[in-house]
Amino acid sequence: MNLLKNKIEDEGVVLSDTVLKVDSFLNHQVDPELMMEIGKEFARRFKDLGITKVLTIESSGIAPGVMAALQLNVPLVFARKRKSLTLSEGVLTSKVYSFTKQEENTISISSKYIGENDRVLLVDDFLANGQAALGLIDLVKQAGANVAGIGIVIEKSFQDGGKLVRETGYRVESLAEIQSLENGKVTFKQEEARV
Repeated sequence: MNLLKNKIEDEGVVLSDTVLKVDSFLNHQVDPELMMEIGKEFARRFKDLGITKVLTIESSGIAPGVMAALQLNVPLVFARKRKSLTLSEGVLTSKVYSFTKQEENTISISSKYIGENDRVLLVDDFLANGQAALGLIDLVKQAGANVAGIGIVIEKSFQDGGKLVRETGYRVESLAEIQSLENGKVTFKQEEARV
């Protein structure tokens, strides 16, 4: 997705060989026009899979997730990272380790929003070590629902998450795949020719 790649090149800040800061358009300030295009692209890629819900994790997954849900005309559910007094019955939980924050979170959703008849598209901002995606997969399985696919805004291909998540057998679509952040430069993975 060239619009996203251009935004990463123009506004992304490489903090180290493993950390890319994109808070000017995705993780703190949100570019709504870019998010709309991301939502359209996810909807285009997953439109024929009978998706009934989109699931993400707060907070950075919400903007691309809600735009994908809008384009697919389905509800968005987001897993909470913090306990809520209003989320007390039928709570499904999973443990997720954050690579960027170097901490483990317990994510949770209410079982009344995802059920056995749902086909769920998972959407997240980054795929690095794969823990967020695996945690979301776990929540969907606990709900008795089916994972229809996984949409990732930015994948760091040089980390193990993509391989780990793809080994689950689910379809993973990343809009921008980063091959390297070495020497302070973003290098995108070259797209393979599609036959």
